[in-house]
Amino acid sequence: MASYYPRPIRFCNQCGHAIAMRVPDDGDTRMRAICPQCQHIQYQNPLNVVGTLPVADDGRILLCKRNIEPRFGTWTLPAGFMELDETLEQGAARETVEEAGADIALGRLFSVISVPQAAQVHIYFLAQLRSLVFNPGFESQEVRLFAPKDIPWDELSFRTVSWTLRRYLENPQGTEVHQWNVE
Repeated sequence: MASYYPRPIRFCNQCGHAIAMRVPDDGDTRMRAICPQCQHIQYQNPLNVVGTLPVADDGRILLCKRNIEPRFGTWTLPAGFMELDETLEQGAARETVEEAGADIALGRLFSVISVPQAAQVHIYFLAQLRSLVFNPGFESQEVRLFAPKDIPWDELSFRTVSWTLRRYLENPQGTEVHQWNVE
Protein backbone atom coordinates (compact mmCIF):
# COMPACT_ATOMS: atom_id res chain seq x y z
CA MET A 1 0.00 0.00 0.00
CA ALA A 2 1.38 3.42 -0.92
CA SER A 3 2.06 5.90 1.84
CA TYR A 4 -0.44 8.71 2.11
CA TYR A 5 0.89 12.22 2.54
CA PRO A 6 -1.94 14.71 2.98
CA ARG A 7 0.23 17.74 2.26
CA PRO A 8 3.52 17.53 0.40
CA ILE A 9 6.35 19.13 2.34
CA ARG A 10 8.37 21.42 0.10
CA PHE A 11 10.33 23.65 2.45
CA CYS A 12 12.00 23.25 5.82
CA ASN A 13 9.91 24.69 8.64
CA GLN A 14 13.14 25.59 10.49
CA CYS A 15 15.26 27.41 7.88
CA GLY A 16 13.07 27.68 4.76
CA HIS A 17 15.39 25.69 2.47
CA ALA A 18 13.87 23.28 -0.07
CA ILE A 19 13.65 19.80 1.43
CA ALA A 20 14.66 16.44 -0.03
CA MET A 21 12.83 13.16 0.44
CA ARG A 22 15.27 10.48 1.59
CA VAL A 23 15.90 7.87 4.26
CA PRO A 24 17.77 9.43 7.21
CA ASP A 25 21.26 8.24 8.08
CA ASP A 26 20.26 7.47 11.69
CA GLY A 27 18.96 3.93 11.17
CA ASP A 28 15.42 4.95 10.22
CA THR A 29 14.03 2.97 7.28
CA ARG A 30 11.32 5.33 6.01
CA MET A 31 11.46 8.13 3.50
CA ARG A 32 11.38 11.44 5.36
CA ALA A 33 11.32 15.13 4.45
CA ILE A 34 14.87 16.18 5.33
CA CYS A 35 16.42 19.60 4.94
CA PRO A 36 19.82 19.31 3.22
CA GLN A 37 20.77 22.71 4.70
CA CYS A 38 20.10 22.26 8.44
CA GLN A 39 19.37 18.48 8.53
CA HIS A 40 16.00 19.01 10.25
CA ILE A 41 13.62 16.08 9.71
CA GLN A 42 9.93 16.91 9.28
CA TYR A 43 7.75 13.96 10.21
CA GLN A 44 4.28 13.40 8.86
CA ASN A 45 2.04 11.56 11.28
CA PRO A 46 -1.59 10.39 11.24
CA LEU A 47 -4.36 12.77 12.19
CA ASN A 48 -6.66 11.86 15.07
CA VAL A 49 -10.39 11.92 14.39
CA VAL A 50 -12.28 12.03 17.70
CA GLY A 51 -15.99 11.65 18.28
CA THR A 52 -18.81 10.14 20.26
CA LEU A 53 -21.53 7.56 20.01
CA PRO A 54 -24.30 9.49 21.81
CA VAL A 55 -27.13 7.40 23.26
CA ALA A 56 -30.45 8.58 24.72
CA ASP A 57 -31.97 6.99 27.83
CA ASP A 58 -34.36 5.00 25.62
CA GLY A 59 -31.50 3.50 23.57
CA ARG A 60 -31.85 5.67 20.49
CA ILE A 61 -28.59 6.81 18.89
CA LEU A 62 -27.83 10.33 17.70
CA LEU A 63 -26.60 10.69 14.12
CA CYS A 64 -25.72 13.81 12.12
CA LYS A 65 -26.48 14.28 8.43
CA ARG A 66 -23.32 15.69 6.84
CA ASN A 67 -23.47 19.18 5.33
CA ILE A 68 -19.87 19.01 4.06
CA GLU A 69 -17.75 16.81 1.84
CA PRO A 70 -16.68 14.12 1.86
CA ARG A 71 -19.93 12.19 1.82
CA PHE A 72 -22.26 15.20 1.81
CA GLY A 73 -25.81 14.18 2.79
CA THR A 74 -24.90 10.92 4.52
CA TRP A 75 -25.31 10.08 8.20
CA THR A 76 -22.45 9.93 10.66
CA LEU A 77 -21.56 10.00 14.32
CA PRO A 78 -20.45 13.44 15.54
CA ALA A 79 -16.67 13.48 15.06
CA GLY A 80 -13.85 15.51 13.61
CA PHE A 81 -10.17 16.33 13.80
CA MET A 82 -8.60 16.73 17.21
CA GLU A 83 -7.02 20.12 17.91
CA LEU A 84 -3.45 20.54 19.15
CA ASP A 85 -4.40 21.94 22.55
CA GLU A 86 -6.97 19.35 23.63
CA THR A 87 -7.21 15.85 25.04
CA LEU A 88 -9.02 13.04 23.24
CA GLU A 89 -11.98 13.52 25.56
CA GLN A 90 -12.10 17.30 25.09
CA GLY A 91 -11.95 16.91 21.31
CA ALA A 92 -14.73 14.31 21.23
CA ALA A 93 -16.99 16.46 23.43
CA ARG A 94 -16.22 19.61 21.39
CA GLU A 95 -17.02 17.88 18.10
CA THR A 96 -20.33 16.63 19.52
CA VAL A 97 -21.30 20.17 20.50
CA GLU A 98 -20.09 21.66 17.18
CA GLU A 99 -21.85 19.15 14.94
CA ALA A 100 -24.97 18.28 16.94
CA GLY A 101 -25.39 20.96 19.58
CA ALA A 102 -25.88 18.05 21.97
CA ASP A 103 -25.46 18.18 25.74
CA ILE A 104 -23.67 14.96 26.69
CA ALA A 105 -22.04 13.19 29.59
CA LEU A 106 -18.90 11.73 28.08
CA GLY A 107 -18.45 8.04 28.81
CA ARG A 108 -15.69 5.53 28.29
CA LEU A 109 -13.42 4.96 25.34
CA PHE A 110 -15.28 2.67 22.96
CA SER A 111 -13.37 2.17 19.70
CA VAL A 112 -9.97 2.89 18.18
CA ILE A 113 -9.69 2.40 14.43
CA SER A 114 -6.52 2.70 12.36
CA VAL A 115 -7.15 4.01 8.83
CA PRO A 116 -3.65 4.03 7.30
CA GLN A 117 -4.78 4.73 3.73
CA ALA A 118 -6.21 8.06 4.98
CA ALA A 119 -3.39 8.68 7.49
CA GLN A 120 -5.96 8.81 10.30
CA VAL A 121 -6.84 7.15 13.60
CA HIS A 122 -10.55 7.31 14.55
CA ILE A 123 -11.29 7.32 18.28
CA TYR A 124 -14.86 7.11 19.60
CA PHE A 125 -16.22 7.49 23.13
CA LEU A 126 -19.64 6.47 24.37
CA ALA A 127 -21.76 9.42 25.48
CA GLN A 128 -25.05 9.72 27.33
CA LEU A 129 -27.40 12.42 26.07
CA ARG A 130 -28.44 14.74 28.91
CA SER A 131 -31.03 16.50 26.78
CA LEU A 132 -33.01 15.70 23.64
CA VAL A 133 -32.69 19.26 22.36
CA PHE A 134 -30.18 19.56 19.51
CA ASN A 135 -28.82 22.43 17.46
CA PRO A 136 -27.04 21.26 14.30
CA GLY A 137 -23.87 23.18 13.54
CA PHE A 138 -22.60 24.29 10.13
CA GLU A 139 -21.24 20.83 9.29
CA SER A 140 -24.61 19.09 9.85
CA GLN A 141 -27.80 19.47 7.82
CA GLU A 142 -29.81 17.63 10.42
CA VAL A 143 -29.44 15.79 13.72
CA ARG A 144 -31.75 12.91 14.55
CA LEU A 145 -32.20 10.09 17.03
CA PHE A 146 -32.51 6.60 15.54
CA ALA A 147 -33.79 3.44 17.16
CA PRO A 148 -31.29 0.67 16.41
CA LYS A 149 -33.72 -0.97 13.96
CA ASP A 150 -34.08 2.34 12.07
CA ILE A 151 -30.41 3.22 11.55
CA PRO A 152 -29.95 4.07 7.84
CA TRP A 153 -27.11 1.56 7.29
CA ASP A 154 -26.95 2.19 3.53
CA GLU A 155 -26.65 5.94 4.10
CA LEU A 156 -23.80 5.96 6.64
CA SER A 157 -20.82 8.05 5.66
CA PHE A 158 -17.84 5.89 6.59
CA ARG A 159 -17.01 2.26 7.34
CA THR A 160 -15.56 3.35 10.68
CA VAL A 161 -18.98 4.72 11.68
CA SER A 162 -20.92 1.59 10.68
CA TRP A 163 -18.30 -0.66 12.32
CA THR A 164 -18.47 1.32 15.58
CA LEU A 165 -22.28 1.25 15.58
CA ARG A 166 -22.37 -2.50 14.91
CA ARG A 167 -19.93 -3.22 17.76
CA TYR A 168 -22.08 -1.14 20.10
CA LEU A 169 -25.34 -2.82 19.08
CA GLU A 170 -23.82 -6.29 19.55
CA ASN A 171 -23.44 -5.55 23.27
CA PRO A 172 -24.61 -2.10 24.48
CA GLN A 173 -23.66 -2.92 28.08
CA GLY A 174 -20.20 -4.26 27.21
CA THR A 175 -16.99 -2.83 28.63
CA GLU A 176 -14.56 -3.80 25.89
CA VAL A 177 -12.56 -1.23 23.92
CA HIS A 178 -12.91 -2.28 20.27
CA GLN A 179 -9.97 -2.03 17.91
CA TRP A 180 -9.89 -2.40 14.11
CA ASN A 181 -7.33 -1.87 11.38
CA VAL A 182 -9.05 -0.82 8.14
CA GLU A 183 -7.48 -2.54 5.16
